Amino acid sequence: MGSNGADPSSPFDEYRQRLQERQARVASCDRRHLQTGNVRLLIGIAGAVVAYRIFVSGSLALPWLALPVLAFLPLALYHERLLRRRALAKRAAEFYERGIARLEDRWQKHGETGARFQDTQHVYADDLDLFGPGSLFQLLSQARTRAGEETLRDWLAAPRLDRTTIERRQEQVRELRQYLDLRETIFVLGEDARDSVNTAHLLDWAEAAPVLNRRGLWAAAAALSALVIAAAAAARMAGYVNLLVPALALVAAFGFWLRPRVLAVITRIDEAVHDLGLLSKLMAILEGHPFQGEASLALQRPLRETGASMSIRKLHRLAEYIDSRDNVLVRAFGPPLLYGTHLAFAVEAWRAKHGKHIREWLEALSEFEALLSLASYSHEHPADPFPEIAESVGVEGEDLGHPLLAESRCVRNSIRLSAEAPLLIVSGSNMSGKSTYLRTIGINLVLAMAGAPVRARSLRVNPLRIGASIRVTDSLQGGSSRFFAEITRLRKIADLTAGGAPVLFLLDELLNGTNSHDRALGAEGILRELTGRGAMGLVTTHDLALTSIAQGLGAENIHFQDTLEAGQLHFDYRVRPGVVEKSNALELMRSIGLDV
Repeated sequence: MGSNGADPSSPFDEYRQRLQERQARVASCDRRHLQTGNVRLLIGIAGAVVAYRIFVSGSLALPWLALPVLAFLPLALYHERLLRRRALAKRAAEFYERGIARLEDRWQKHGETGARFQDTQHVYADDLDLFGPGSLFQLLSQARTRAGEETLRDWLAAPRLDRTTIERRQEQVRELRQYLDLRETIFVLGEDARDSVNTAHLLDWAEAAPVLNRRGLWAAAAALSALVIAAAAAARMAGYVNLLVPALALVAAFGFWLRPRVLAVITRIDEAVHDLGLLSKLMAILEGHPFQGEASLALQRPLRETGASMSIRKLHRLAEYIDSRDNVLVRAFGPPLLYGTHLAFAVEAWRAKHGKHIREWLEALSEFEALLSLASYSHEHPADPFPEIAESVGVEGEDLGHPLLAESRCVRNSIRLSAEAPLLIVSGSNMSGKSTYLRTIGINLVLAMAGAPVRARSLRVNPLRIGASIRVTDSLQGGSSRFFAEITRLRKIADLTAGGAPVLFLLDELLNGTNSHDRALGAEGILRELTGRGAMGLVTTHDLALTSIAQGLGAENIHFQDTLEAGQLHFDYRVRPGVVEKSNALELMRSIGLDV
């Protein structure tokens, strides 16, 4: 599959073929690099010999020195371009190495983990491993900017719950997954910009109130600079030195009076713009790509119609001019010509013209980055379908698997919930797969709400909110017990039901931190309240006493089981109807040598 998806080969074969081609480019560049280096060395030796014969022995005339110089300069330019091509080929090879690592389930060592987005208080993110090492974010993200990462984070942790938005993203991902060349081109641009392009600062700067917005001041600065140039020319050509002194005095007074505002402009842009060259290249690639889908074209339109990449490039050039103030010549001749003042006016003029577009440019760029991350996942998992987004309340999933588990270890199970049958009570022994089952359902629903394909044979779901209590722990710093942390989370899940959209809850070992009597009464009360508010979900338990509350709530019991063979416990991690009939706690204790 190339840029248009014409090749029907598997993603692994495609990546391996392209990796070999890029590695061959690197090897070719290495050979030419070595050859060019040797030629440069020979030219350098020849130049030294010519210089010796000119300046020491006097056997050659000075013009002979031009020969090695003329030979060396184009070779140096060629060598520089060769090194650039080698760097691009190495980045391209790295792109496919990472893709193969993802396909071989070795992706945990590569990419941004999204650890800065971890929040133990979020109502499901930590429970479902959305952020951090080995997380869904690390598997998905190929964003190059912080804004792109933040958009992907929002789609995973705070999705827009409307059918139109989800289906539009699905349409865009279906189209964008074809464009492997586009994703490679974006990756090889250079080092990631997430640590240098702070789009939040850029946006704040672009939308701030102007500092130098009076055309009269700009005209005065231009007139004073012209006056200094004219006075200097008159002094040099006609000896009118007396004209230069008052001209410089006027410039100095004007510059001193305007200096606070000029410094304010320059300081603010220094804080806001870094590595805008990469940002402009990203926008140029997206502006020029021949998208076909209506939704992708609509997202591209604000970049193309307002010339985003060219405008950012101009701002980048202004930033480079500001950095050049440390140049010796600029330090010497800049102040008399109001160099910094003119730059400040140019920056303010740019902001007045383009600042109002920055937000829509950055939003379009960050949305493309998030979509391309989902598109890459879809391309690499062609068997994963897009879920059907339904209007009726419910979840119907066939053969759901956990996307963070290797396919060889992934056991798939189905799920069915509806307004008429809103609750499943999952019993089973320790380590039998109950928690993983909850996480599998939850993480696939997160993918579905983001507009991504899911790890399943099929999934039909309506837009819904998710609440989970799976990895709730006590907090030494916060001074709260596990039980208090759990009931606090349950309060948050109950509050979700007031938000309008249906709620799906995933509760692991409900109220495990209290006595069996209070646990049974409390669990039944909580589940009755949640289902009474229209929520649906699953609750796991290895306390068989809790399975008896199913009848009173109209719930269904399902279970996981294990077998003991030759003193070893074995699990098949398959969901079965009904209540589990035995516990493995004693067998587990005996298996490690405890005499019970």
